[in-house]
Amino acid sequence: MIYSTATVPVNPEGETKLTRDQVWKGLELKARDARLFLPPGLCTRCDVVEESATHFVREATIAGSDIREIITLEPQSKVTFFQATGPREGAIINELFEDEGGALQLKFYCYIGLRGKAPNGPEELAEQTQFDSDKGYKSALLSTLKRTRELLAEGRL
Repeated sequence: MIYSTATVPVNPEGETKLTRDQVWKGLELKARDARLFLPPGLCTRCDVVEESATHFVREATIAGSDIREIITLEPQSKVTFFQATGPREGAIINELFEDEGGALQLKFYCYIGLRGKAPNGPEELAEQTQFDSDKGYKSALLSTLKRTRELLAEGRL
């Protein structure tokens, strides 16, 4: 199994300050349409196909893989992506919280496996290394905040 986590400050020195509400709107928008937040061409399809009071289901093609995710929103706090179909199984979480000093933080964590691959095998170990690298989920968090700031500046958030 793969477990990875990363946390970044929402408002580092020198960046446009974001409120919890603004970051939350960005996270919700990302959950509904990943194309707006991922590098161009990485996500070629992202459609909400079902919606209820407790969750919604999106189907997407990301990095050439078709996936189906059940997504739950805990308003102003947490987005959980349950991997229903696709190369991964498990959960990916984005959480917004204040640290002990009151500073807003954005945290990613996941607990996933790779379907059809040996647990702790070479494929999972390679994915673990990628997730934990500087190009892994920490960079995805920073990119999400950057895109949220851009959408805010464009008046689209």
